Amino acid sequence: MFSGTPHHAFGSAPLIVGVDEAGRGPLAGPVVAAAVALCKPRPAGLDDSKKLCANSRGRLDVTIRRRCAWGIGVVEVEDIDRLNIFGATMLAMTLAVARLAEVLACDPDEVLVDGNLTPHGRRPEWRWAARPIVGGDAKEPAISAASIVAKEWRDRMMIEAARKHPHYGWERNKGYGTPDHVEALRNHGPTPLHRRSFAPVAQMELF
Repeated sequence: MFSGTPHHAFGSAPLIVGVDEAGRGPLAGPVVAAAVALCKPRPAGLDDSKKLCANSRGRLDVTIRRRCAWGIGVVEVEDIDRLNIFGATMLAMTLAVARLAEVLACDPDEVLVDGNLTPHGRRPEWRWAARPIVGGDAKEPAISAASIVAKEWRDRMMIEAARKHPHYGWERNKGYGTPDHVEALRNHGPTPLHRRSFAPVAQMELF
């Protein structure tokens, strides 16, 4: 689950990687992180994925994955429930950067992480210099690119999952706790893709 460009394509400048995640809040489905090293010239129109319309986000996702180097980390529901969502997010970010480093055959000089915490010191496998940036998905183009790739990747996973579990509207809500999703939980109970450690799901299992 990665693609890339040889390191020399990025020139002699420090290799900076942006990392972001998608799926911390939903009641169902995995958490997905993406790591992106931007190509030159970088894709035009990068922004926080939440600020982009679906069509723009989809086009940028294709462009980023075609032209830039990227890695994906997916942590499934079983590990979310085992680690908690914060720990699962740290693991997903670590997997994403490890895959990007593998495809580039080198380690990044610095990893810019959206938010106020990084996996440094929180995951034993994390070995890269890291800097947290609050609101980085709107400030740093590499993080913006990572936010787009992570969201589009996870959205595709949830649309596919909706085909197997059609009652919950995942093709629309992507696993978030919308009223229709919660109502379906009441009527049909949780699936194997629901996060048992999340209170709304745990409460449904009591009935």
